[in-house]
Amino acid sequence: MKNLLLVLLLANILYFVWGMFADDSSEPGIAIVDEKDLGPPLDVAMNRDAGGAASVGAVLGSGEPSDLAAVVGRSCVTIGPFKASSDADIALTQYAGEGMRTSLRSAHGQIFVGHWVMIRDIADRETGNEMLETLRRGGLSDAYLVPTEESGLNVSLGLFGELDRAEKVELQAKSLDLPADITPRTREGDVFFVDIGLPPGKGAGAIVDKYGEEKVLLRDAATCPQSR
Repeated sequence: MKNLLLVLLLANILYFVWGMFADDSSEPGIAIVDEKDLGPPLDVAMNRDAGGAASVGAVLGSGEPSDLAAVVGRSCVTIGPFKASSDADIALTQYAGEGMRTSLRSAHGQIFVGHWVMIRDIADRETGNEMLETLRRGGLSDAYLVPTEESGLNVSLGLFGELDRAEKVELQAKSLDLPADITPRTREGDVFFVDIGLPPGKGAGAIVDKYGEEKVLLRDAATCPQSR
């Protein structure tokens, strides 16, 4: 019995010594930490995240129109009107050959003929003939009388496709103290348009340079090619 007590006492002493030198084991629980022990706060790079979100939004169509245009370019362009279908066919073939979606449309409308230089509302033929004589002496020998239902008797000084030529004749007549002016001349007929779908990232600058701003419709004014 005495030996058993000594063994138990020795076992308790050994357990006590082992507990003093053993590492504490980790156990789940709640740790209370002072905020100042965590160090300085993190500096989040908001600008980079915002820029990425803007780029994604632009691609998905949720960004500003300028962002979207920078990524995908203008979606559609319309060239026209063309007076002749052959001219429209040339444009259609060119851009279709460059891999763009294209289609040809026709419409009935006013076709520009030229800039008409006239002297209007002449009182009578005698006055008109006197003007013609003055114009011939001043170097404008192609002038002639034109009776109309809308504005009575007029003197025609010529029909010009280029505005600068029309303005030159107008100024020449005015230098002779004759009240000439310029009127756009049109007629009704069929006109033709070429609709082009631009690939992503491609602008319309080269098309505008070739045909001029007055003949190229962009953005909401343009019509996209019809599906084939």
